Amino acid sequence: MTYQTIKVRELFDGQVCEITLDAPPANILTARMMAEIEDRLGKERNKAGRKLIVFQGSGKNFCFGASVEEHQCDQVGDMLPAFHRLIGKILDHPVPTLAKVSGQCLGGGFEIALACTFVIADEDANFAVPEIKLGVFPPVAVLLLPWAVGGGRANRLILTGDGMDTKALHQAGFIDTLAPVGKLNNVLEDFIENQICPKSASSLSIAHRAARLTLIRHYNEHIGDLERLYLDELMASYDANEGIAAFLEKRKPEWKHA
Repeated sequence: MTYQTIKVRELFDGQVCEITLDAPPANILTARMMAEIEDRLGKERNKAGRKLIVFQGSGKNFCFGASVEEHQCDQVGDMLPAFHRLIGKILDHPVPTLAKVSGQCLGGGFEIALACTFVIADEDANFAVPEIKLGVFPPVAVLLLPWAVGGGRANRLILTGDGMDTKALHQAGFIDTLAPVGKLNNVLEDFIENQICPKSASSLSIAHRAARLTLIRHYNEHIGDLERLYLDELMASYDANEGIAAFLEKRKPEWKHA
């Protein structure tokens, strides 16, 4: 596959693969980008000596989330299962993954970070799942946020659409390391050099599979139910379609509460 929306580099003598979401400034997750990421992850499964896969955004932001246009009722039936499959591929990948986050990390972008093994973020990064403001909900975050930040915080994020302070996300354990503004690259390089490169690639892979076994089972057990709830009930409602239409038309939604 020829990549049009991502860039790929090998770093640290091939020990690290860097995948850049390359559609600035928002780095929106379109169907094309999701397919390209999934293709690259497939190629990475059997790379000898690979110890880490790093996801980052091109420009100032990590990712604003999945394409709202592709959330419309005539496309969401294809988009949502594809996104859920991609998240599953990240979760059960044998190589540890890391989200390097700066700027906005919203919706599906936040969910990609949730699926990664590690998260290193700028102190002024912004994390949120604002889907409820469009009249919808984030299925992946419903499953992964409670693991990352606890049930109470997860409920607040999902049901209000508000963001959560990076310091609180760090204290909760979701963000592994907070980088001072302008020092994200330095912090990441230090982490890779001192915490990843000295390890055995094969042992890292086996330990990674062991550490995520329960989380992967939890995701696989429940994502289908949430996907059906979204497609069969939510997208059959007036308000979900109105919220998406209002966003695309840049106007305030007119809810009918049905």
